[in-house]
Amino acid sequence: MPSASPELKALRVGGLRRRPVVRRVGRPLFPYATPVRVSLSISVAAVASLFAWGAWQRRWIADDGLIVLRTVRNLLAGNGPVFNQGERVEANTSTAWTYLMYVGSWISEPMRMEYVALALALGLSVLGVALLMFGTGRLFAPSLRGRRAIMLPAGALVYIALPPARDFATSGLESGLTLAYLGLLWWMMVCWSQPVRNRPESRTFTGALAFVAGFSVLVRPELALMGGLALIMMLIAGRTWRRRALIVLAGGFLPVAYQLFRMGYYGLLVPGTALAKDAAGDKWSQGMTYLANFDAPYAVWVPLVLLAPLGVLAAAARRRPSFLRPLLTPDYGRAARAVQSPPAVVAFMLVSGLLQALYWIRQGGDFMHGRVLLAPLFCLLAPVAVIPVQMPDGKDYSRETGYWVAGAVGLLWVGIAGWSLWAANSPGMGDDATHVSYSGIVDERRFYAQATGHAHPLTAADYLDYPRMAAILTALDNTPDGALLLPSGNYTQWDLVPMLPPAPGAAPQKPQHTVFFTNLGMVGMNVGLDVRVIDQIGLANPLAQHTERLKHGRIGHDKNLFPDWVIADGPWVKVYPGIPGYLDVNWVAQAVEALKCPETQAVLASVRAPMTPHRFVSNLLHAFEFTGYRIDRVPLYELARCGLPVPAAIPPPPHE
Repeated sequence: MPSASPELKALRVGGLRRRPVVRRVGRPLFPYATPVRVSLSISVAAVASLFAWGAWQRRWIADDGLIVLRTVRNLLAGNGPVFNQGERVEANTSTAWTYLMYVGSWISEPMRMEYVALALALGLSVLGVALLMFGTGRLFAPSLRGRRAIMLPAGALVYIALPPARDFATSGLESGLTLAYLGLLWWMMVCWSQPVRNRPESRTFTGALAFVAGFSVLVRPELALMGGLALIMMLIAGRTWRRRALIVLAGGFLPVAYQLFRMGYYGLLVPGTALAKDAAGDKWSQGMTYLANFDAPYAVWVPLVLLAPLGVLAAAARRRPSFLRPLLTPDYGRAARAVQSPPAVVAFMLVSGLLQALYWIRQGGDFMHGRVLLAPLFCLLAPVAVIPVQMPDGKDYSRETGYWVAGAVGLLWVGIAGWSLWAANSPGMGDDATHVSYSGIVDERRFYAQATGHAHPLTAADYLDYPRMAAILTALDNTPDGALLLPSGNYTQWDLVPMLPPAPGAAPQKPQHTVFFTNLGMVGMNVGLDVRVIDQIGLANPLAQHTERLKHGRIGHDKNLFPDWVIADGPWVKVYPGIPGYLDVNWVAQAVEALKCPETQAVLASVRAPMTPHRFVSNLLHAFEFTGYRIDRVPLYELARCGLPVPAAIPPPPHE
């Protein structure tokens, strides 16, 4: 029998027996040779520093980022996860980002929430890039043991060079959280794909990975495509039913629990933003326009063409036994070993990126330049986030061939570095960056910097310099008895619709204010929580959510509810001269009758009626029905759809 290893032998020192030193067989955290570890650490530090510095130079908080903060304000005030008091509308796409901001704002109070959002977004963005590079470094680490090699940044360098990537690192949106999530999932999946032979990974790691995979849908709904695929791979690789049960429980408990909460509380199957933007619809032509708009200013295809052969060379340089062993060794099933392997995890990341890209192209993209294609690109760059450059050792092929391979890798890397330097200084969309053209796509950061006059619009106060914003505060101060504010053609004033006077003998009503405007974030964060803020698109308007998507509307803004409905739906005067002259009093009257449609009343009650156990269960049972319900934005057509009578025509004012 072989003798025990020196680590397991008892040593006598000075007549005393020392406790045996036992090395635990497991998955090392940093399984790198010294040159690889040092070069990888330097690469990560350099890329992270460049990304943080570049993002800080372009720091800002988007109007959509301020939308999240309005919900956080309501949470902190005890009104629940809503945008307006008394109206349960989920105005934020990322559940995880909303509650992360809530916790961060609660801990850091009284710091401004905008600064909390800035710090969290920037920190998570940088963390995501670092995790991506560490995951790729670990992917190559086993094949580099005993070899002279260094790690150089490649795909990570491409990502941080893109101006939109640096823009959305500090936008106050969930982009930073998305990067951190993708980087973490990639690193954990690579660890999972490299189990110690004949020893399964621990239950703790399995449960943690399953939890992270299932958490995807709470980061962003479309990431469920990625998290679901990871869970399927884990289930296939699971060797026992207990292990599979753990994966299902850890991966599904939180998403399922929140989905039940969403259905019961909001009465919908999806976030309100998904309903407002018709996330299940398709606009392929607009999606291709969005893809071209993202690619053209930076020639993104160039680094992708350079990275493809670089990835092939890096994969070919791996030791063949370690690369093929998962496919050839039937330890506990060929299928399980094939799924739990580095090649399968690389394929998982590439397929996930392609699926996300196809989803967004089908959806039509976004109105923000480059934003929604950043996460898919991040996934596609993951397998080559860093690349190894090996010194020829003559083990797998001759030294001469090794020098040729190293030279080719070096030349490709120089090309990527050169492109990155050029792209980082690209003017982007150029003169069209701030113009809302037919495509509807703008450089959102530059647009708001120009419109507000602030190079770095960070706080809600900065947005008071946006057209119409300061006039809102003036209008609210001038209407102590309550009013509905409608945007007028004059940027320095608002059209006002007064409240209905109380009926004779009735108690006076509490004055109410409602602002009807597209830019919910800057309005919502500059007015009190007692002021209702709604839009025509449906992000915070439960009525507009249920209209049909306009075929040729601006992407992301392709629902448009007429202000007549807002007047009909509230305690406002509904006849001349109380309403603006450009509105049709008959449309308002028809909208009043259309709102009596029983199905519409049921939908509105699901978000406005007091939350009780009965209401929660009712919403839960009818969530599918409510999600698919649609109204016609033309009141007369809506009356016909509901089978309601048309009210008698109101004659025009005498002066007409």
